[in-house]
Amino acid sequence: MKDLKILEKTIQITFKNKILLKNAFIHRSYLNENKTSQLQSNEKLEFLGDSVLSLITSVYLYKIYPLLHEGDYTEIKSSIVRTESLAEAAWSLKLGDYLYLSKGEEINNGRKNRNIMADCFEALIAVVFIDQGFKKANSFVIKYLFKDRLNRLIEDKLYFSSKSRLQEFVQSRHKTIPVYKVLEEKGPEHKRIFRVGVYVREKKIAEATGVSKKEAEEKAARKVLEKMV
Repeated sequence: MKDLKILEKTIQITFKNKILLKNAFIHRSYLNENKTSQLQSNEKLEFLGDSVLSLITSVYLYKIYPLLHEGDYTEIKSSIVRTESLAEAAWSLKLGDYLYLSKGEEINNGRKNRNIMADCFEALIAVVFIDQGFKKANSFVIKYLFKDRLNRLIEDKLYFSSKSRLQEFVQSRHKTIPVYKVLEEKGPEHKRIFRVGVYVREKKIAEATGVSKKEAEEKAARKVLEKMV
């Protein structure tokens, strides 16, 4: 495991509470194999970090992009704080090098798992907020999450959902709208998997799976858009 002093040097923050900083990197799987550990998992920090990130994003959009509408703010915030964006930020800082994982998660490439990395980044936001205050947390998020990513997202209008973008394209090109159909449902009630197809004029143009209909539809729409690029 890398020394957290390296991370402090990377992000140019010296933390007062080193134990709290370490806590941001304790995945719950690690505790399953280390019952005597005095530290908790990073889940509560991730919960707090999610709320802090939401506030930082809202304030930033309100101040920097005052002419956008509330609906735009919602779409933009949803895009920038999604798992993929957070995981990319975590990878850019090599946060995986500091993670405490179970042997099972190590075998399953937990350090490359998007959800684990995204949660770790949010936990780190919470630690910066608790240890250094809101102003420092705000600067951290702007520097390592927003960077050029948020401005490009807004300027190129990439914040619209894939479904919205696909519908706009299909309407302009074919004078109709895409139709989504559930092709298959499987798995127990608490862990359903949906396979959804997207159709234009009764012709299936893509399909995808997800843990909800909404996720599967979004993935299917994204597949179509990626083919068009």
